[in-house]
Amino acid sequence: MTVPHSPVYQAYYTRTPLQLFSGLGWKRLMAFRADESGVTLGGPVTRYRRFTALVPWRDIEAVVVWATKKTMERPIRRIGSKLRQGVPDVPGPDSTISPQTAASAAPHIEYQVVRNNRVVVFWKVDHTRLAAAMQAFAPQVQLRVHPVHKVVPQGPGTGLGNSSGGSIFDILP
Repeated sequence: MTVPHSPVYQAYYTRTPLQLFSGLGWKRLMAFRADESGVTLGGPVTRYRRFTALVPWRDIEAVVVWATKKTMERPIRRIGSKLRQGVPDVPGPDSTISPQTAASAAPHIEYQVVRNNRVVVFWKVDHTRLAAAMQAFAPQVQLRVHPVHKVVPQGPGTGLGNSSGGSIFDILP
């Protein structure tokens, strides 16, 4: 529990039935925390214990918040950390992502940050409170917040669209 005016920043997952069925019970699961020890990245609800990790401030160069959006979809928001050179990656669902997949999903974000991220789903990032916590505990660590990046699909079957010059009427008899 934090003191009312404490600079500690915590965000919790919204409770869902999936949490009950995954064996975690109905307790509040921490999605993200920034305190005097560092940043705690909560694991996804289905693999919470396996992927929850604490990263000390001395190992972090920047905390990065970004979102990507494909056509006709809601933005996928993420938060990750750029680690100092020589620090091993944080265990997580994207720790084994290939550079090509990372570049196609978030071309504007560094590969290492994509490997060390969490999807912001069933919780929200309060940028103001996060910035205050980082200023209080680690003023040397940067907070980078990127605007939503629109991902343009590539490959066969993606040629028709507003920017392709083609239309559905081009293929009708």
